[in-house]
Amino acid sequence: MTADLHPQWTWELAGGSGEVLDRPLSPVFGTRYDAEEWLGAHWRTLRDQGVRTVVLRHDGVLVPPSYDLAAVPEQVTVRPRG
Repeated sequence: MTADLHPQWTWELAGGSGEVLDRPLSPVFGTRYDAEEWLGAHWRTLRDQGVRTVVLRHDGVLVPPSYDLAAVPEQVTVRPRG
C-alpha cells in the first residue's frame, strides 16, 4: 500500500470570537493556488455565514498570514495604467 503523497491545502475558518467553525467547511485542494482562487471567489459568502478570519493549512500545518474577512473592502477599485 502506498501513502498519499498529494499535498492537501484547506482553509481553517474561525468565527468572531476566534473559535474554529465546523460549518461552513473548506474543501480540500491539491494546490495553494486552487485554495486561494476558491477563497477569492467565496470570501463574501463565508463572511455572510459568520466566518471572521481564515488561515490556510498545508497538510495540517498553519501557513500565515490569517485574513480578516471583515476588513476586506466591499469594492476594490482598479486604476487603469496610463
